[in-house]
Amino acid sequence: MRKSTCLTASLAIALSIWAATSRVSAANMGADIVETIIARVNNEVITSSELERQRAVLRQEIESRGVTGVQLQSEFQNREKDLLRDLIDQQLLLQKGKDEGINAETDTIKQMDGYRKQFKLKDMEELEKYVQQTGMNFEEWKTNLKNQIISREVVNREVGSHVQVSKEDILKFYNEHKKDMEHPDRVWLFDLLVGADPKNPEAVAAAQKKANDLVARARKGEDFNKLAEAESDDKNTAQAGGDMGRFWLKGEIAPDYEKVVFAAKTNDITDPIQTASGWIIFKIAEHQTAGIPEEPEVDGQIHERLYMQQMQPKLRDYLTKLRDEAYMEIRSGYVDTGAPRDEKGQLKETTSAHLIPVDAPVEDLTTTVARAKKESGRKFYKPWTWVGSIPVSAAPESTPSAAPSSPTPSTGTGKP
Repeated sequence: MRKSTCLTASLAIALSIWAATSRVSAANMGADIVETIIARVNNEVITSSELERQRAVLRQEIESRGVTGVQLQSEFQNREKDLLRDLIDQQLLLQKGKDEGINAETDTIKQMDGYRKQFKLKDMEELEKYVQQTGMNFEEWKTNLKNQIISREVVNREVGSHVQVSKEDILKFYNEHKKDMEHPDRVWLFDLLVGADPKNPEAVAAAQKKANDLVARARKGEDFNKLAEAESDDKNTAQAGGDMGRFWLKGEIAPDYEKVVFAAKTNDITDPIQTASGWIIFKIAEHQTAGIPEEPEVDGQIHERLYMQQMQPKLRDYLTKLRDEAYMEIRSGYVDTGAPRDEKGQLKETTSAHLIPVDAPVEDLTTTVARAKKESGRKFYKPWTWVGSIPVSAAPESTPSAAPSSPTPSTGTGKP
């Protein structure tokens, strides 16, 4: 439950980032710019404008967390070096998805409809207008969603399905780290506010009645998060289904709220509590009493942690394998930090990432557009000579780094 609502809360940020980068792209389109190809991945190209867009996305994502100054620059520089790597990762995963015939149309529509409901929009036409109002091209936004779904499905099939975490692994981790899991009394909360003008007694009474009705509906089994999305007047949490975003300790919330929520159990729905702006209802998503939790309480968190410990290196190995099977060219001055390397950190000369750079003489350039299958069914790539039909500007004077982790699928849940 916390996973889905945390992801929902990030949607507005994602839209604002997409909008900002879309405006940057639109401004650039008005200028007389010769596009620079900085990398080829089989029959697809990555351009300098794509890399610049990812730089803008990365910077705004960091700024959206309130990071500024030296800390912002430090984090940006540390992550910027992997931007090109992640763009290449995305291309490789998308091409693999196409090879495997993965069709994400239905899932894309379902996800778009989920966003429509979260933003309380009547239909898809309203969703399109909403996205366009942020400055984002709707078709580009839809393509982004589709590509993310395809990439995620490839990762789940090719990597995630091979990751196994046993009950023994979980118990071993718990016994070795349970002292580290000790924590104070804390609660994870969802809220639903029914607003009312405190100077208007009739409005206060009507809001109380509505709040009582909502409590009754939630206690009968109606989804509290959907009720909050549809009915809550708390603008900070409504779009996230009421999720207040973290564990709260005693002393961090108003005393009138604290005595109620800390007396409740996990999944309890409180009676409405009167506030200066109406009536507020809380759902206690999780109440962890002070001390070391029992193993069943943290089983899911440990499973996720161990899963990710296995998943990340396996995913990197899989992406390295895709690189070995691909024809790739990188313009000099740019670096793919995901290129296969030996124990000394040097590029392996047998890998495709060590091919002729993009800015080599045209007669020496090779790339891939034709594919065929051997009788055994194993796919291979047929190289051909690129004749330079796409105009390419001069290489940049400074050495760009390489890409954000945003294009690469993540299986994290955002749990605390």
